[in-house]
Amino acid sequence: MDVMALQAAWQAFDSLVHLRPIHTEAEYDRMVTMMNAMLKVAGDDKHHPLSSLLELAAELVSSYEQEHHPIAAAEPKDALRFLMESRGLKQEDLSAIIPQDNLSAILAGKRKISATMAGKLGGFFGISPAVFVPR
Repeated sequence: MDVMALQAAWQAFDSLVHLRPIHTEAEYDRMVTMMNAMLKVAGDDKHHPLSSLLELAAELVSSYEQEHHPIAAAEPKDALRFLMESRGLKQEDLSAIIPQDNLSAILAGKRKISATMAGKLGGFFGISPAVFVPR
């Protein structure tokens, strides 16, 4: 490997992209801006010349977010409420899965979601039943 050629290529690339671990919010914002610009060009095309650079940038952003902006797991009842609201569903729309009295108690926090109910809800919403299991 020609380390001197690598150094010259890296210096040129680094002056343009500044691809490195993210330590500050300013670096995070810059990397997200760069990712968004590459997404506009490359999109989901895995064969686009920028796709591997986009993947590296996404890994750096994800790593920073996990450390500095973690998202707390939602309570099962809150996840259920969110899914219902985002899909425009009312309690009666789930009556074939959960009796309305039970669903009201779950949403009010007076009753837990059983494993059986979690399985049915996961199937209904097309997601993992684990979303409805308390952590």
